Amino acid sequence: AMAAASSSSAPVPYETAATVQSNDNPSGLRPTLQNIVATCNLATELDLKHIALRARNAEYNPKRFSAVIMRIREPKTTALIFKSGKMVVTGAKSEEQARNGARKYARIIQKLDFPARFTEFKIQNMVGSCDVKFPIRLEGLAYKHSHYSSYEPELFPGLIYRMVQPKIVLLVFVSGKVVLTGGKVRNEIYSAFEQIYPVLQEFRKSSDGVPTQDAEAS
Repeated sequence: AMAAASSSSAPVPYETAATVQSNDNPSGLRPTLQNIVATCNLATELDLKHIALRARNAEYNPKRFSAVIMRIREPKTTALIFKSGKMVVTGAKSEEQARNGARKYARIIQKLDFPARFTEFKIQNMVGSCDVKFPIRLEGLAYKHSHYSSYEPELFPGLIYRMVQPKIVLLVFVSGKVVLTGGKVRNEIYSAFEQIYPVLQEFRKSSDGVPTQDAEAS
């Protein structure tokens, strides 16, 4: 169902049929993208006060933060616009949305009579999530994968797993929910999930509360 979700709208160029082949998707699950952080450069100095006064969807409180915060509804995103012309766009759920959103903000700035251009667009981070639908023994996982894991339930209920290749950070919760962050392209999120999935299966909690045979490792 997850894979279908991404193809329900018009197909985006980033995800061709070839990227979602079953041979690179043995789990049958696909993380859903929840947030994309992108940057771009409007290539001109900006007068933030002027922007805040003239644009209705903008707020600017220089004592608190040195950027104008602007929001648009479609795609539902937030932009941080700096005096230097640098801009950060957050909240998009696809690469296409992130780019379209950034272009819209650039256009808003152009309409306020700044010679803004749309340059250096780059996706900096992608956050995805997935639910494996079974509970996980985080202690056992942390013990066996101590090199990559940190699990301190008093501080944070999730296990933090730092994957090396691809360089993705995963938050794994007892419930079977997984959050993946740090990707620059969606295939890094997908392949990190495929790598962690067999590990999660290995540390699946059995339904009757009796641990599976490898639990006594510690």
